[in-house]
Amino acid sequence: MPSLVIGGNGFLGSRLVRQLVESGEDVRVLTRPTSDLRTLTGLDVDHLTGDLFDADAVTHAMTGCDVVFHCAVDTRAWLRDPAPLYRTNVEALRSVLDVAARMPLRKFVFTSTAATIGRVDGRRATEDDEFNWAAQAPAYVQSRVAAEDLVMSRAQDGAVPALAMCVANTYGPGDWQPTPHGAFVAGAALGRLPFTIRGCRAESVGIDDAAHALLLAATRGEVGERYIVAERSIDIGEIVSIAAAIAHRQPPRLVLNRAALYAFGAVGSARAALTRKPVQLTIPSVRLMHFMSEMDHGKAERDLGWHPRPVTEAIADGARFWLERRAARRP
Repeated sequence: MPSLVIGGNGFLGSRLVRQLVESGEDVRVLTRPTSDLRTLTGLDVDHLTGDLFDADAVTHAMTGCDVVFHCAVDTRAWLRDPAPLYRTNVEALRSVLDVAARMPLRKFVFTSTAATIGRVDGRRATEDDEFNWAAQAPAYVQSRVAAEDLVMSRAQDGAVPALAMCVANTYGPGDWQPTPHGAFVAGAALGRLPFTIRGCRAESVGIDDAAHALLLAATRGEVGERYIVAERSIDIGEIVSIAAAIAHRQPPRLVLNRAALYAFGAVGSARAALTRKPVQLTIPSVRLMHFMSEMDHGKAERDLGWHPRPVTEAIADGARFWLERRAARRP
């Protein structure tokens, strides 16, 4: 039976699609009509288009599938108006779950975020640590928490055989946009980064390892459970140094500490308030760079048989991707 990947053109979704195809699976991919499909170039998939609020389109895509991977998410944490975040991350998900509840699915693998894990002191956080920092969390994180809660409630009442994968910052090849954290890799590799940062650490994982965790969850994951998908906590300064070294460059000489970064974030927040336009570097976005606790991914290792490679290798691969992309553009 085919697997359906909703949002399969995204960074994580496309790497998951690639692994499914390479393993010999029949794969359907559901995207919006306006989606950028270059991440799926050359992959033998059944590509369908449709709006997630269109129950008929989602039903058509899901019919005959035994596993659904939900990878569609709005990650624009810098938006001033949270309405688009909730529309995609919660309400569209609700519509998909309503369809899934009518299907004989074996598993519904939901891509959540490590940001839904609670903060703790004196130890590494685990899946048992419930989200506990709503007062400091930006709307993006709150929308992801609401989404995960919705999925878990459907799993607990037996409506959908769902589980949640709490994925950390992902690094590696194919980050075309790039993601906000991937921008440090691209900038360092291409020599376009004006500064580096010290003192901001975040849980991170290689993109292909994250995709493999989702693949394993489809067969080994337990319904109603959540799994941390993170290899280690790593400082942004180390990420920049790795990417710069791959390009045989020196990291930027200007080094910002956390206090300086918050100063820039304050300026960005003020600018957003004055112009009423979204700004990527704000106090909430700076907080996301370091605020969460270090995490223990032992559950994914024990239950799923997941063994990620060092994220430092994935960061290096991501830098090579940007160098190859630049080389391909040259006449």
